[in-house]
Amino acid sequence: MIIDHIGLAVSDYERSRQFFIQALAPLGIELVMEVEGWAGLGRGGKPELWFGTHTAPQHPMHIAFVAQSREQVRAFYSAALAAGGKDNGPPGVREIYHPNYYAAFVIGPDGHNIEAVSHSAGE
Repeated sequence: MIIDHIGLAVSDYERSRQFFIQALAPLGIELVMEVEGWAGLGRGGKPELWFGTHTAPQHPMHIAFVAQSREQVRAFYSAALAAGGKDNGPPGVREIYHPNYYAAFVIGPDGHNIEAVSHSAGE
């Protein structure tokens, strides 16, 4: 990853907390810590995605998370929808990017386009 971490302002902390924890669990991403009204999620104990309530959430952003397999992409998509996300592109190959670009897209609580993508072939 070329970015150490990213911070995202949200309109409803608890709703976003529930959504991100549930949606990202299939990717092995979990809540690492909470500090002064902000939650840090990541893998291996390092928070890379931070979010918290702010006076004005950012305009919708696109955030893509690495999936280790196509199965993880499908599990993310199901978990994100179950957490209240809205479909923005079901799991599938997007050959426009490259032949093994397998991704799913979900709109989160504040309108952000949340993606899980695997670059591995087959499965």
